Amino acid sequence: MPSRRNTSTVSLLLIVGVALLLLSSCSKKEEEVGPEVTVQAAKAAKQSIRQVIRSEAVLYPKNQAAITPKVVAPVKQFYVNRGSRVQAGQLLAVLENRDLAAAETETKGSFHQAEATYQIETTSALPEEWQKAEYDLKAGKENYDAQQKIYDSRKKLYDEGALPRKDYDQSLVALTQAKSQYEIASMHMAALQSAGKQQQLKSAEGQLTSAKGKYEGAAAQLAYSEIRSPIAGVVTDRPTYPGETPPPGTPLLTVMDTSSVIAKAHIPQDQAVLLKPGDAATLKAPGDIEVAGKVTLVSPALDPNSTTVEVWVEAPNTDGRLRPGASVTLEMVARTVNDAVVVPTSAVLKTPEGGSAVMVIQDGKAVQTEVETGIRDGDQVQISKGLNGGETVIVGGSYGLPDKTKVKVAETPSAETEKPGAAKPVGSKD
Repeated sequence: MPSRRNTSTVSLLLIVGVALLLLSSCSKKEEEVGPEVTVQAAKAAKQSIRQVIRSEAVLYPKNQAAITPKVVAPVKQFYVNRGSRVQAGQLLAVLENRDLAAAETETKGSFHQAEATYQIETTSALPEEWQKAEYDLKAGKENYDAQQKIYDSRKKLYDEGALPRKDYDQSLVALTQAKSQYEIASMHMAALQSAGKQQQLKSAEGQLTSAKGKYEGAAAQLAYSEIRSPIAGVVTDRPTYPGETPPPGTPLLTVMDTSSVIAKAHIPQDQAVLLKPGDAATLKAPGDIEVAGKVTLVSPALDPNSTTVEVWVEAPNTDGRLRPGASVTLEMVARTVNDAVVVPTSAVLKTPEGGSAVMVIQDGKAVQTEVETGIRDGDQVQISKGLNGGETVIVGGSYGLPDKTKVKVAETPSAETEKPGAAKPVGSKD
């Protein structure tokens, strides 16, 4: 009887042990099986990244001249048409100018007549008399000074008793005569320089100046009838026909220098502060046109109507593909960071606290890592803090994914292409 009871106890213990062993095995299996999420991933690459500011802009010519005639007259002849390339100073058109030519001829004759009169006045006998009077005045002064010295010397000798009275008196007479001659020459010179003769010469000079001014004015009016280009460029507008009289103030022709163009854009203040003259830029126009340029102006003042900042980008246009007035897209490089850690923008998530984070794959699990972002360029973003480069980050399927969830990286289709320099998706085929 005791033997049967012991056997039953042993059997019960064996059953309980087997049951516990089965339960332990099941719980381990359940732990191993756990949920696994399929995601897309990419490597955090180390490369350069640019901060690009994009904006719409309108093209303007480098230089432009709307040529308005200074005289009102019918157009006699045009020498250019729309599309003609011209050089600075080139004759473009001529207005009717027969009356202006006649006025120029008349004033030219008056000028020559006044010039001849002035020459007669200045080369008459009077200037010769002035020269003689100046010579006489100079000789009289020198003779007077010499006689003064002789007189002073003889007076000293006479006072000392070493000179006779007769010689002393002769020196006094000679001094008196020299002084008289000098005074006569001075008065003669003063008479010649009287106001009457000076006014006569001034009158002749004034007539010459007046005639010259009238002649130059008439010549300028005649020159205004010849329309010349102030700049080199292309004739873009010629609204008047030969024989027509353009209204006063209306441009007769418009010339544009399109060898280079200026794209003018209005961008927000917070983006404008990042730009400076000399920054690289690219103009993109319809027809797959891309031209490299550079920032030439960042306005120091805001546009009062839009509170934006006007920015100019200049680009070459030697082939004429960029047309003034067209709309283009600007891409201006504000700064470039070399050897930056870069990930796709889809890898960056917002945390409940308002920060940024990425899901890094470690040991087959998605580990949430807080990061700080920097420059964004299209579908790429710089990670300025939190990653060192080379980590595998989830770029698709990470939204709402709990921390440390088991993940599996999906295969990337071989037909998918990658951008040069972009972070390479994990699982893609080379």
